[in-house]
Amino acid sequence: MVKPTGPICNLACTYCYYLSKKEFYHDRCHWRMSDAVLERFIRQYIAQQDVQEINFSWQGGEPTLLGIDFFEKAVHFQKLYCPPTKRVVNDLQTNGTLLDEDWCRFLHENRFLVGISIDGPQKLHDIYRVDRNGQGTFNQVISGIRNLQKQRVEFNTLTVVNKTNARYPLDVYHFLRDELGSKYLQFIPCVEPVDFKTTAPGNRTEPDSYEPAHEANQPESPNSVVTEWSVHPEDYGTFLCTIFDEWLQHDIGTVFVPLFDNALGQWLGLPSSTCYFSEICGKALALEHDGSVYACDHYVYPEYKRGNIREKTLAEMVYSEQQACFGLDKQDRLPGYCKDCKVLFACNGECPKNRLLRTPDGEPGLNYLCSGLWKFFHHIDPWMKQMAEELRAGRPAVNIMRNLENKTIPVISPQSLHRPSRKQNVEYPCDNGYKSKKCHYPNNPASISEEK
Repeated sequence: MVKPTGPICNLACTYCYYLSKKEFYHDRCHWRMSDAVLERFIRQYIAQQDVQEINFSWQGGEPTLLGIDFFEKAVHFQKLYCPPTKRVVNDLQTNGTLLDEDWCRFLHENRFLVGISIDGPQKLHDIYRVDRNGQGTFNQVISGIRNLQKQRVEFNTLTVVNKTNARYPLDVYHFLRDELGSKYLQFIPCVEPVDFKTTAPGNRTEPDSYEPAHEANQPESPNSVVTEWSVHPEDYGTFLCTIFDEWLQHDIGTVFVPLFDNALGQWLGLPSSTCYFSEICGKALALEHDGSVYACDHYVYPEYKRGNIREKTLAEMVYSEQQACFGLDKQDRLPGYCKDCKVLFACNGECPKNRLLRTPDGEPGLNYLCSGLWKFFHHIDPWMKQMAEELRAGRPAVNIMRNLENKTIPVISPQSLHRPSRKQNVEYPCDNGYKSKKCHYPNNPASISEEK
């Protein structure tokens, strides 16, 4: 993940975790990646790839602040160093406010895939996605999207699911699908510890006891470890379940939600296609504007710096012992509570940066989103099994629509999805009559509502 402007952005979104990164740099005057660093990165990155399609991901800050000329140089270096047997593709994540017709012509001509950050209709988007004067940015983003559409640039939408828009899932989904025509929708949960500006994940002290309010919309605990704009776990689970139901009934096969696609792969027994739900991580390093390389863009803190591309090769940093340990820690530090969970195969403890809570047994490392993810994975289980069965039989997953019409797949009621304590010997929502100790096995995707 390349951040050629570092943390510099033309907006000042309330929930942005990256703007504060500028405090880690002594030189706060030069926020543009030099041509030398750009060329060195592209040459080394291409040389290390053993795949036919080499993907470059440009993010920020706001990368379009660099102007078209920077990316013209990037494309030039890519053509210079890419062997004829391979091809390069680029994706650009942007807030969209600077996308005029010239930008969009360039993006179209060079086949960039564009990710647009937008949090739903104006009443929801403008709450947190504001400019430096505190004004909403919705109209500028929509103007950029219309320019993309006019120039036939392929784009996706990325929505940060925060405290507010999480309570309006269908408003968000219908707006993205119907008003913007987005066919590829990413939903990223907003989880920010209160000390995120100064303290790296893994370095903070967990509270003696903390659980988010058990019911959605209840007041936050006085011991809350997250910012006030972070999504509530229960709201997040309900948000995903509601959108999944809408997608299942109307959009399966025509609208793509990476979270759902990834889940289907895991129900098929495949490894996760996203680092959040992988068993280990450490493969999504970040390259800053000055050539510094960090373990992950959520870990851009001094203690997670792996070196600088001006002094070390990418390979040295990516395959360093430090980075290997960082990736394995995700699995090695998983609480026993999670290892006993029957949806472990799908969750794998989610992102380590969100492991802010203690388990009911008092063990540190429970993911803040646990209750919401638990609700979501159980909600989609019957449908994922049916889709996986269709795919294994060589048929399209969309075939389950006939089962939906005939109502042959049981739907788990939301009321039954509160996660029980590991100490409790309660029945699980599959209603098979077995108690928890004799019910499910955690590592078998096929076992969620079948194994006894």
